[in-house]
Amino acid sequence: MQNGMTITTDRISMRIFIDADAFPNVIKDILIRASMRMKVPLVFVANKPLKVKDAAHISVILVPAGPDVADHRIAELVRDGDLVITADIPLADRVVAKGAFALNPRGKLYTEENIKDSLAMRGLMNELRDSGVITGGPATFSKKDRQAFANVLDSFLIRRLKKENSPG
Repeated sequence: MQNGMTITTDRISMRIFIDADAFPNVIKDILIRASMRMKVPLVFVANKPLKVKDAAHISVILVPAGPDVADHRIAELVRDGDLVITADIPLADRVVAKGAFALNPRGKLYTEENIKDSLAMRGLMNELRDSGVITGGPATFSKKDRQAFANVLDSFLIRRLKKENSPG
């Protein structure tokens, strides 16, 4: 029972893919707990070995080292309705184009409605950094970011699982 509703998980088709090459380790436990609680398959994709809990719903795909190799593998595997955890906006754009969703580690959910704006903002910020107008990268990952991620993940999973298990 979650938020006053019962969630049955006997026919879950969605999967969660994690772009684990550029991934704040502090949210790994949040994802593992959510996967185990809701019985949603969790797939870490990385170019280096990862230590993850050995559980039925959790797996790791090891890809060769190289630029965007993990991104390409995720984009190849993702299907309609899946969720991808990534800070990489071009990858988010690719998965949203396939009917999936993307969630960045700071709690922003990318959908068809907002991904193009996020991609345009990324381009603008890159131009400003390249021209020296802006220096430095993103702020340090904080407890507030971790909480925002956990809240959006939980809300998203509850909505998706309710939708998957509704008659129709």
